[in-house]
Amino acid sequence: MSGPPPWPGPAATGYVHYGFAEALESIFPSVKDAIAELRTNGQAVWLTGHSLGGALAMLAAARLLLEAPELRADGVITFGQPRTCDRLLAAGYNKGLKDRSHRFVNNNDIVPQLPPEPAFTHVDVLRWIDSSGRIHEKGAGLAGDLANRAKGLAADAFSPTGDGIRDHFMRNYLAAIEKNL
Repeated sequence: MSGPPPWPGPAATGYVHYGFAEALESIFPSVKDAIAELRTNGQAVWLTGHSLGGALAMLAAARLLLEAPELRADGVITFGQPRTCDRLLAAGYNKGLKDRSHRFVNNNDIVPQLPPEPAFTHVDVLRWIDSSGRIHEKGAGLAGDLANRAKGLAADAFSPTGDGIRDHFMRNYLAAIEKNL
């Protein structure tokens, strides 16, 4: 038995994971109204979130961009965001927001690896945090990525909360960002 079908993306652009789309639908009218009400003098609006909140921030930004461009977000920052959409919607998002987006992934964080590809994908502009806490754009290359992932996994081989779970904690994202300031 398979899950629910993908949800049509904003402005009929691609598809969105059903669960994320349903969650966005429950909050989007309030988000849109708040931006319209509070942006009275050209104030910058950035959307941000961790985990599910990151997925919703990215999808809300995509929906504003494609359906209400006058309310478009000035930028998006996500931490440990899962995959949310198909390649078509990701391409539309990248076209309009790539230069103002930052998607942070902490080393072996398992959440950004879900749901599986190829049905769902990420938007561009990855900021990858290695096992030493250093931030890299788009990872360190395949060899560097694998070495860092292995280092983190080996260090936690007998930990009850493995590297993939612990790397997802927001406090670990914040510690890495503070280290890089």
